[in-house]
Amino acid sequence: MQMSDFKHFLDNERDREQLGIALLFCALLLGGFVFFFPSKQEEAVATATTTPPAPDAYANVKLEGKAAIVYDLTTGLPLYERNADAQLPLASLTKLLTTYAAVDTLSPSTTITMTPNAIAQDGDSGLMEGEQFAFKDIARLALVASSNDAAEAITEAASASRAESTQTLLKNAAAAAALSQTYAINGTGLDENDAVSGGYGSARDVARLASALLEKAPDIARATTEPTVTADSLSGTVHTLPNTDIAIGHFPSPLLSKTGFTDLAGGNLAVIFNAGLDHPIAVVVLGSTRDARFTDVDTLISATLSHFAGVSPNAP
Repeated sequence: MQMSDFKHFLDNERDREQLGIALLFCALLLGGFVFFFPSKQEEAVATATTTPPAPDAYANVKLEGKAAIVYDLTTGLPLYERNADAQLPLASLTKLLTTYAAVDTLSPSTTITMTPNAIAQDGDSGLMEGEQFAFKDIARLALVASSNDAAEAITEAASASRAESTQTLLKNAAAAAALSQTYAINGTGLDENDAVSGGYGSARDVARLASALLEKAPDIARATTEPTVTADSLSGTVHTLPNTDIAIGHFPSPLLSKTGFTDLAGGNLAVIFNAGLDHPIAVVVLGSTRDARFTDVDTLISATLSHFAGVSPNAP
């Protein structure tokens, strides 16, 4: 090897050493960057594992009722369920189905006559045999005051208009509303005897039925949110009756309310309220007691408001 070649060899060795040092420095620098600045994917995983789950607002709910549901009518999804598909006696919640059936058959001004059979129904609403009302007015008495006389008169008029039996009228209405667990023997919901109720359905069905009635007849439905109802007969007699939902003023933005109570059913209650701007929520309790139905629904409404606020109802 000549002197010039040896010198060139040494120069290349120095270049290779400098290149190796430079590459090592770059590798260390890149490793440090990855260590101190993790990728967005790693950040997302870290965030997901450290973010605490949202509180379950319904976790500590305790009810007297046998069945219940909180149904978000905007999404069509339940927020809370308890035996929501159990078929139970409906008592006067059956009047929601009666009114729903009649709205498709009778015009708001259709004349409804109080027949002897209607007046003979259990309970005294102060109505008289032969009195006549516009359908829109007598329907409000049937729902708000839970008048059995009014509900029976409506059932008779709607059945006659369609030339159908009461059971066929109500069966077709339940099918039209896609209610899979609901059927009724009479239009009042009164027990037929000690073993047979006038109407049966599930909490889920009642929530859907209440929503359908609110959409189909909003004026009649919204009357159920008032503390009293007043209806004038066609002859000018004024009838004013209290709302059977004694707690109607205790929850926010009510849109509909209906009570029910018989020996077989126990205490039932269905309400729809606005949880926010145009965000209706249906709450239904079946098989509670006469008094506990109101506290059951209040408990579920409070939990629902906490749910949308993102806090636990038991938080300090």
